[in-house]
Amino acid sequence: MNTTTTRHEVLVMGAGYAGLGAAIQLAARTRKRGNLRVTLVNPYDTFTERLRLHMTATGQETAELNIPELLEGTGAEFVRGWVTAVDTAAKTVRIDDDRLLRYDTLVYGLGSIADTAPVPGADEHTHTLNSPEDAALLADRLTRLDGGNGGNGGNGGTVVVGGSGLTGIEAAAEIAERHPKLRVVLLGREEPGASMHPKAKAYLDTALARLGVRVRSGVEVVKVLPDRVELADGSRITAAAVLWTSGTRVSPLAAAAGLTVDERGRVVTDSALRSVSHPDVYAVGDAAAIRQGYGVMHGTCQGGMPTGVHAALSILRVLAGKEPKPFRFGYYHTPVSLGRNDAVVQFTRPDDSPRRIVLTGKRAAQYKETVTAAPWATFARMKKMPASGALWPHGGRHTRIRSAK
Repeated sequence: MNTTTTRHEVLVMGAGYAGLGAAIQLAARTRKRGNLRVTLVNPYDTFTERLRLHMTATGQETAELNIPELLEGTGAEFVRGWVTAVDTAAKTVRIDDDRLLRYDTLVYGLGSIADTAPVPGADEHTHTLNSPEDAALLADRLTRLDGGNGGNGGNGGTVVVGGSGLTGIEAAAEIAERHPKLRVVLLGREEPGASMHPKAKAYLDTALARLGVRVRSGVEVVKVLPDRVELADGSRITAAAVLWTSGTRVSPLAAAAGLTVDERGRVVTDSALRSVSHPDVYAVGDAAAIRQGYGVMHGTCQGGMPTGVHAALSILRVLAGKEPKPFRFGYYHTPVSLGRNDAVVQFTRPDDSPRRIVLTGKRAAQYKETVTAAPWATFARMKKMPASGALWPHGGRHTRIRSAK
């Protein structure tokens, strides 16, 4: 890169945990150089704490985290808009007001949303936790049901949560605790906590039962109607509201742009997080298919932010004429909230298999609140770090990242 006459343009798409981590890391390390400009594009100017959307969905207030304020002083530019197209030949990104944003290096971090497409009626008749707006719509619906303006004549109604994964578990527990007049049914192919150590799973099962959550596992939803869900075994459940948390899908923009993607549409990367078909594109977070020794990473904020940081460091090494280092990541834990004052934390091996170590109850709830809040504090520390700062400047509570020497 000619440091006297040109400025390298890095465009980061998506201000989730991964994209924001990449943008701040790049800006913090180059803000005094003047030879690199970082632009971050996102539909909202507030950071979405996806780990807290189940709280928003039950009417609880969470902190409003402003992205432009966080970027102040870093030199990074924020552009608000929805990405509508990526042209890898012209190296441009189009947003919804028809502006074209140019890039030399692109960081693709558009994340994922709930996959309502496979089940007829799910897209039209279910709520999701895809955004704060979606969560707020569910909160309004639950409040009206709980207040007697819907459901069974003032006695609430049944809320079905489709999907027994971590999001479904946390949402079902939160709804049951905040709206005790509503009946909550958690549906899934697998039992909640099926991958946990027996001790953790037993605690989770007891907590859900205490909250009054009815669990039906080994079932498959085949159709969603305005007032019920129909199951593969021919049975049906009357529902005043349905929350869909079963599976995720990513934006089709990567495939449309000609990037090599996997069967789920995620960008396939090399060991440095570059697209295997377009090395000037880095993919991070849920939008990337990142292979480790134990398999392809699954989408969590635990892995998202480290991918953003590593992509930033890879970009800087390439621009300095060096080879990027391979990304190495190991999981550390699975924290699951069970209402506001209860939780279970399953500590894991790097491949995400359960260890015998489990934390439960109020201590687990406090632990989860601490690690949930940690990403924003980490972003703030990144912003202030010197160009020679540590690779991963956080307290080490919620991720384990191994970098090649």
